[in-house]
Amino acid sequence: MTAPNAPLKTITIVGGGTAGWMTAALLGRLFTGYRIRLIESEQIGTIGVGEATIPALRTYIQLAGIDEAEMIRETQAAFKLGIDFVNWKNGNDRYFHGFGAIGSDLLWLHTHQFWLKMAGRPGVKSLDHYAINTVAAYLNRFAQPDTSNPNSPLADIDYAYHFDASLFAAYLRKRAEKDGVERIEGRIVDVSLHPETGFVTHVRLEDGREVDGDLYVDCSGMRGLLIGQALGIGYEDWNQWLLNDRALAVPCESVSPMTPYTRVTARQSGWQWRIPLQHRIGNGHVYSSNHISDDEAASILLANLDGAPQRDPMQIRFRPGKRIRAWEKNVVAIGLSSGFLEPLESTSIHMIQTAIYRLIALFPGTKFDAADIAEYNLQTDLEYADIRDFIIAHYKVTQRSDSPYWDYLRTMDIPDSLAARLDLFASSGRFFTHGKAELFREESWVQVLIGQGIAARPDPMVDLIPDDQALAHLRDIEEVIADTAQRLLPHAEFIARLRGASPAVKVGVRFS
Repeated sequence: MTAPNAPLKTITIVGGGTAGWMTAALLGRLFTGYRIRLIESEQIGTIGVGEATIPALRTYIQLAGIDEAEMIRETQAAFKLGIDFVNWKNGNDRYFHGFGAIGSDLLWLHTHQFWLKMAGRPGVKSLDHYAINTVAAYLNRFAQPDTSNPNSPLADIDYAYHFDASLFAAYLRKRAEKDGVERIEGRIVDVSLHPETGFVTHVRLEDGREVDGDLYVDCSGMRGLLIGQALGIGYEDWNQWLLNDRALAVPCESVSPMTPYTRVTARQSGWQWRIPLQHRIGNGHVYSSNHISDDEAASILLANLDGAPQRDPMQIRFRPGKRIRAWEKNVVAIGLSSGFLEPLESTSIHMIQTAIYRLIALFPGTKFDAADIAEYNLQTDLEYADIRDFIIAHYKVTQRSDSPYWDYLRTMDIPDSLAARLDLFASSGRFFTHGKAELFREESWVQVLIGQGIAARPDPMVDLIPDDQALAHLRDIEEVIADTAQRLLPHAEFIARLRGASPAVKVGVRFS
């Protein structure tokens, strides 16, 4: 460790995978003059199934200096406009959680407020028809946002990626090593703590080598080698709200068309994901082991693939919840070592990203200040709670009662923070964020809550607008979005053009 009052200059990352190499790649690019090392062992596999992301990842891509077209080629990536939810309301339904805006405001009132009042009237379609991301997704078309005309729906498009997580980690490793990050191959067998401070002083590898550091980043996965096993930081379990504790993952052969969205289909005791990439489709079944056996879960997964499986399903066991503290002494836990929330809304990689940002924002100088550590842990707790509540809402707001699993979820007690939000939305279709850092904004909550079937009244202020004017407003939105979406390139064609394009080439819309 560095001598007292000297700048902290050595960062040791324990574990590779997506979390380790995302941390190494961004710190390696931004923290010039620091010694950054990453320890990983080829003997220890990574989960590597986190293939779906959300739009905020594009900020990381920019900060890390990554060329998008190059990343698309290197990771077999495809684009994602949102998530297609199947059978979550009553077992025979479908709705879409799309990124980007829903329609356009009239006065200060949002499109969904007029939709809540007018739904069921002649000419008023499902809410999906009033968002450009949703309409384009269901047509299997794609474009990047065009902000040159702010009055066009093209300005409202937002997107994320599907990619091969193993290829993404390998791509980041190559970039990180180019920026001076040192990779150390080896399996850690012991962690030494300072007898007085309790700080980690060094780790010992299986071959006897010792690796020290000033700051340690624990990216060792669910085992939490440093934060949990060495420092003894406990775990807050959220299984009373989130029943799922296992997943089976399997890739299968690709089929056409290559859809620009994730699909999550509710099953009797969990749900199944479908994530199309350029070279394959990622699939998985997330389920509760208290409600279905592993063999039954595997049978359901394999019976609902689009193509032939490319290997046997891989099982992942997890505990929904979070580490009581993500930063303890000189160890910061990033990724699965800090907690786990099921990937229903593709938040796993995002939470790695925000943890790295928090570390950068609160990075220690010559010492570890208690105020910095406390703020890091507070912000982590707030983020986990916000995302937890959003995921719980998918299970609570449902009409399904066809199995003990769904019956429990529909009737369970929920956190007070979520109950207050559901009550407010039911009373008036209103939603307010609790802070700038909150991940899911109004559009996300609106699409999920309405899609799941919550009985919501509209804001009474919509009565200020005559019905014929409100109906005309909805009709204009629907027609303009439908026309715009039809002009977009097919998703596969967009990717083909991007793969062969230079960074300066713009692709996406055709008007012929």
